[in-house]
Amino acid sequence: MSEARERATQRRVLLLVHTGREEACEVARALAASLARNAVVVRLLAEEAIALGYAPGALGGRVEVAERAADAGHDCELALVVGGDGTILRAAEITHVSGTPILGVNLGHVGFLAEAEPEDLAATIDAVIHRRYESEDRLTLDVRVYQGSDLVTTTFALNEASVEKAARQRMLDVVVEVDGRPLSRWGGDGVVCATPTGSTAYNFSAGGPIVWPSVEALLIVPISAHALFARPMVVAPTSVLAVEVLAQTQGAGVLWCDGRRTVDLAPGARIEVQRGARPVRLARLHTAPFTDRLVAKFGLPVEGWRGAGERRRRANGAVDA
Repeated sequence: MSEARERATQRRVLLLVHTGREEACEVARALAASLARNAVVVRLLAEEAIALGYAPGALGGRVEVAERAADAGHDCELALVVGGDGTILRAAEITHVSGTPILGVNLGHVGFLAEAEPEDLAATIDAVIHRRYESEDRLTLDVRVYQGSDLVTTTFALNEASVEKAARQRMLDVVVEVDGRPLSRWGGDGVVCATPTGSTAYNFSAGGPIVWPSVEALLIVPISAHALFARPMVVAPTSVLAVEVLAQTQGAGVLWCDGRRTVDLAPGARIEVQRGARPVRLARLHTAPFTDRLVAKFGLPVEGWRGAGERRRRANGAVDA
């Protein structure tokens, strides 16, 4: 078999790790060793390979090192992420162009984006090796920033794009627009534009609604707004949202995308948000309903629930044992 053909047929997994946590490093080493034993090449970012103690060709020649994060997901069937939601958001940034599905092993707090816990490590490895996982597309946001007629920057977000005041002592004055029409003006801490995936993140903290990931929609949530009409809103996934920082505002603003990428906003800046051209793909090991994930992640009280099955059983004349 030629080298090119062998490379094309070789299985590869991108391993991304929160190397600042020793527990994450230990889990990552266990994952890498298991994958290598099963003839799966493990690709690591250069700085993470150093932190884990791997040189190129380690683990029987199964370790590859990507010098550039932008190229890391190329030819990889999966991005296996060890850390919390922040690490998964970093993985979404790295794999945005390649479209590599992301499977998260949670070592954070809530870990809403993660699919597996450390105690499920053996089952997770087995599922990856035998390809027992499915991928689902998650809606993203494409974000453009204008200053006057100049396009300053373009970026994307999986969870949210938030326009916020830059100085604590100042309010930010903005006008929000939907589909080319002005909706409302308010002064406050800013505004969050979120996806259903991000509805359990900053959107939730700001008082916005939780939206099931299967729902296609965009969310707008004012942050501590001083206005008569400043309620969370859900709009069509085809809508184009815009936030204009008023020219006469007293303070500067800042755009945050997924809490990772920032753009400074001068008075007069315009931020346009719409459904992203590229979704982020999340790998799933389980088919549990989103309701169950909410209950588990937030520790919601459901004691006393009997469900429709119990009602049917009683209606059919069954009695308690």
